[in-house]
Amino acid sequence: MNVLLDTHTLLWWLDDNPTLSREACNIISDGKNVVFISAASIWEIRIKESIGKIDIPVNFKEILEKQPFEVLSITSEHAHAVKELPLIHRDPFDRMLIAQGKIEKLAIITRDNFFSEYNINVIKA
Repeated sequence: MNVLLDTHTLLWWLDDNPTLSREACNIISDGKNVVFISAASIWEIRIKESIGKIDIPVNFKEILEKQPFEVLSITSEHAHAVKELPLIHRDPFDRMLIAQGKIEKLAIITRDNFFSEYNINVIKA
């Protein structure tokens, strides 16, 4: 299975947060699955860090690099696909993740209920 982690799912995984569902933990930790994190999530995390909304470790980049995740870059195809999404949800980072999930045919692990309204495979975080 190929999955994309929503930003909060990534943070919960890194923090070993018990909020993350057992199903999500099993999928992420199963070495047979390919787990992607989007460059958009890293961007969102760094913005939130810079404005003081979240605290992350100083060595966050190194922590991410040690994870068995594939980084999904933002392509022009992903950017153009955002236009085709219905305006159900206005969060630009979430809309990018949804576009990436659709184009790359990835299930998205999220707790955000809006994602399922975009006709994509959603796994409860």
